[in-house]
Amino acid sequence: MPYHTNDPVRTSWISYSKSTHFPIQNIPFGVFLTRENMITIGTRIGDYAIDLGALQELGYFNQVPLTDDMFMQDTLNDFISDGKKTWRLVRNRIADIFDSDNAELRDHDAHRERVIFHINEVEMQLPVLIGDYTDFYSSKEHATNVGRMFRGEDNALTPNWLHMPIAYHGRSSSIIPSGKSINRPMGQFPNADEELPSFRPSEKVDFELETAFITTDANKLGEPVSIEEAEDHIFGMVLMNDWSARDIQKWEYMPLGPFLGKNFATSISPWIVTLDALEPFRCSGPEPEQKPLPYLQQKGDKNFNINLEVEIIPESGSPTVVSKSNSKYLYWSMAQQLAHHTVNGCRINSGDLLGSGTISGATKESYGSLLELSSNGKEPIKLNDGSTRNFVEDNDTIRMTGYAYNQGVTIGFGELTNTLIPVVSKSSKRGK
Repeated sequence: MPYHTNDPVRTSWISYSKSTHFPIQNIPFGVFLTRENMITIGTRIGDYAIDLGALQELGYFNQVPLTDDMFMQDTLNDFISDGKKTWRLVRNRIADIFDSDNAELRDHDAHRERVIFHINEVEMQLPVLIGDYTDFYSSKEHATNVGRMFRGEDNALTPNWLHMPIAYHGRSSSIIPSGKSINRPMGQFPNADEELPSFRPSEKVDFELETAFITTDANKLGEPVSIEEAEDHIFGMVLMNDWSARDIQKWEYMPLGPFLGKNFATSISPWIVTLDALEPFRCSGPEPEQKPLPYLQQKGDKNFNINLEVEIIPESGSPTVVSKSNSKYLYWSMAQQLAHHTVNGCRINSGDLLGSGTISGATKESYGSLLELSSNGKEPIKLNDGSTRNFVEDNDTIRMTGYAYNQGVTIGFGELTNTLIPVVSKSSKRGK
C-alpha cells in the first residue's frame, strides 16, 4: 500500500522546487495555527500547509473510516492511535487529492482557499501531546568519544553498551517546538578550592544532533513488544536537539545519570515524517561487534540513510556548517530500542517520544555535539565570521536539517531551529 504514494515519478498540482523536503511523496503530519487563529492537524507539500481538518469537513475523506473529528483536534495522538492501516489510507488519499491529474480539489477555488495556506501564514505547534520521553545513547562513535574524554581510552565504552541500547528517562514538559528560544540554564557546580559548590549559569551549553521517533499505543502493561513487531508501532520520525549543559551534567550524573543538565530543553522539528515515506531509504546499520541476546536480534535493513546537518548562526553573523552526520551510523536501530524499552513490560503510549541519542560518525566533521567537535572546549571551532566556539554562546541560533535522497526524490524534515538567550533572573522578570 505505501508504495503507491512513494512512486518517484508522481507529481502534484501544487508546484514546488526539485530540492524541496516536502514533495508529494512525503506527506508528513503536523499541527499548526492558521491565519484564522485556529489550530488544526495538517500536512505539507512544497511551501504549502494543508488543513486536514477542513478537508475532512468538506468530505474529502468520506471513503476513509475516520471519526468525525479526527483532524479537528490540536494533537495527532488520536490519529496515531488508529494504527498503521489508517495512517496509510489517509496518506494515500492525500496523495491522490493532490496528484497532478486529480481535479476534484484542484479546480474548486473556494475549497482550495479554505484548505491551503502558504507556510509563512501558519505557526507550527508541537505535533503530539508527549506523555513520556526516553533518550537513547545509540551511536557507538559518540559513546566512545565521550567515554574517552571522561574515563580514558581503556574504559571508553561501559561494559553493558554493546549488549543493549542504553537510555535515560527525560522530561516531557521541557520538549519544545522549532522556533522557540531557550534560556541559558542555571545550575550547581563544584569549586576546586572550596568545600561548597557554587550556583551560576552554565558555561558549557551544547547541542546534540539526534533523530527521534513517535510511537502509537504499542502494548499493555507487562507485555513486551517483539523486535519483529516493533516498527508496526512507530508512526514516524522527527529531528531532535537534546540540549545539554555539560558542566551541570558532569557534576550531577553520578550515580543516577542525566537530570538538570538535560531537562531544561529538548526541541523537535514540527513535521513527523512517516516510516512509509522513508521506506525507500532503508539501509543496513553497523555490523554488531557483540551478538545481542535473542530479543534484540533483527533481520533486514533497519537503519535509514538520512543526511543530517548542524549550523551555528551567530547573532550578527552568517551560518557555519559545523557537523554533517547520518542516521545510518546508529549502532542500535529504532526497532531494537523499542524492543528493549518494552522487554520488561513497560507500556508505550500514543505520542511517546524516543530519541536516538547524539549521532556521530567516524570523522570529526560528523561529530554530533560541540563536546566532541571542540574536544570539551580544548580545540575551539572557527566560524565563518572569524569567531570561535567551545560551546553555544548567548544569542547563537542552532539550525538542524535532515533529508534522504533516492531516485531523484528528496524526503526531508525541514528545519529545527532554536536560539539560546541569556539567563532571565527573577529580578528582571519582576521589572517587566
